[in-house]
Amino acid sequence: MTYCVGILVDEGMVFLSDTRTNAGVDQISTFRKVSVFQHPGERVMVLMTAGNLAISQALISILQERFADKTGEAGQSLANAKNMFEAARLVGEGLREIHHRDAAALKENGFEFNATLIFGGQIAGEQPRLFNIYSAGNFIEATPDTPFFQIGESKYGKPILDRVITRSQSLQRAVKCALVSMDSTLRSNLSVGLPLDLITIKRDAIKVGSHVNIDAQHQYYAMINRQWSESLRHAFHAIPDPDWL
Repeated sequence: MTYCVGILVDEGMVFLSDTRTNAGVDQISTFRKVSVFQHPGERVMVLMTAGNLAISQALISILQERFADKTGEAGQSLANAKNMFEAARLVGEGLREIHHRDAAALKENGFEFNATLIFGGQIAGEQPRLFNIYSAGNFIEATPDTPFFQIGESKYGKPILDRVITRSQSLQRAVKCALVSMDSTLRSNLSVGLPLDLITIKRDAIKVGSHVNIDAQHQYYAMINRQWSESLRHAFHAIPDPDWL
């Protein structure tokens, strides 16, 4: 399984994913679930995937091949999409292409066509935008009221995002919140695991600002893991016991 979270704030965007895949208790592997498509200064896009790994890898291969081919027709590649909405549409069409090719064979062998995506970035001339793309290729866009998306094992990490994340939060606090959300998920679900991929994009920089690999020895993440647990225990003990029982 996996857990990915994408956050859009006024200062920029945060993308965080784990790297664990699980095809049974004895088939646990590490695969990167985040891909970057960028021409610095002109466009930058990040794609995170959850679900069937073969579907995700096929989609990424299609998108990367077309991104590298600069001779294609306008609007047919992430490299020449005129805006992020059109780029999200192209990602969705890539999923439909794979569905048309593989869905029947998957179903015949007892597997559902399962892939969900978080896709976001910025093309020069427009604001940063963030999308949640479903297996059918349709998608929704983040709004000021809903500035984050999650895919995969989302339930454990959602409470902190619901309570903290607003569009006005700083990029640093969005990173901190994403890491707390991931730590809560790692604590409660063994199908999500280290190392983590963390990408930040500052608004109007039109390039990846940082791409950090986080393992168990990462000092800031180790502090998050320790201090968040201690803070939760302290908050719990600070709440009065129910003396009415």
